[in-house]
Amino acid sequence: MTVVAAAATERTSAPRLWAVVGATGTGKTGLSLDLAEALAERGRAAEVVNADAMQLYRGMDIGTAKILDAGRRGIPHHLFDALDVTDEAAVAWYQDEARSTIAGIHSRGADAILVGGSGLYVSSVLWDFRFPPRDERLRAELEAELEQHGAGLLFARLREADPAAAERIDPRNGRRVVRALEVLAQGGETHGGALPAAPSLWHPETTIVATAIDREELVPLLDARVERMWADGLLEEVAQLRAQGLERGVTASRAIGYAQALGQLRGDLTRDEAVAETQALTRRYARRQVSWFRRYAWARWVDARRVDAVDLASAEGETR
Repeated sequence: MTVVAAAATERTSAPRLWAVVGATGTGKTGLSLDLAEALAERGRAAEVVNADAMQLYRGMDIGTAKILDAGRRGIPHHLFDALDVTDEAAVAWYQDEARSTIAGIHSRGADAILVGGSGLYVSSVLWDFRFPPRDERLRAELEAELEQHGAGLLFARLREADPAAAERIDPRNGRRVVRALEVLAQGGETHGGALPAAPSLWHPETTIVATAIDREELVPLLDARVERMWADGLLEEVAQLRAQGLERGVTASRAIGYAQALGQLRGDLTRDEAVAETQALTRRYARRQVSWFRRYAWARWVDARRVDAVDLASAEGETR
């Protein structure tokens, strides 16, 4: 496929939103830096905005392959280390923060490069859709029921009220079940983590680049990456975060790699078991990411190891 600069058939000087998306381990970070430098060579400053849910958390560095200050090549980066590990990451909150950040970048005359593989987070920024309202009191009541009775009873209620939503939700995922019931109780429709039926872009000048590596090549790369995480000190990182309340974090404590390292620290898993489980979950997550981003009809798929960022930077006006 070719790059689609939505609603634009020729080059424009208006600030652009770029999205570099794809599965974990496919080179999004490096490509985003190369793209920013290529844009700078064309006289267009660029700044990076994080769209990886786990890289929002302070201190979660090794297990998320977060790019640290020393590796950012002097390019401004935003929405990294924005939350404590005890905070709950909410997509609606992220949507507001990311769009405000992008608007600020554009106000400075620079392009914004949204980078990450968290599908719903990316989509919440790119596509023009709104999230259902939240009701803290109602959610607290539902979470109390969840704690007392487990997810099964609540899921049965959801299945009766909205069978279609129930089909999209893992019955063991209590958080998703609670959120769906919260929305339904307010007269809303559950989005089920899906794109709108006919999405339109939030920012008209948008270019989407999706990174991919053939699965036969990607799997050993992902497995080796997990081994490196442990070798680079993930267990020590998690021990420090545990002291900061990681186990109390609803979102952060469940992150792939971090949950397994916690299991190892508690003695529930051996090192080999923790690594193997993380590898299996990472492979599964990568498959889900590919499936998610394949729905982006307006994306140019590239191998980040071989694509020329200068060509990408100069292709902003292409159409299908």
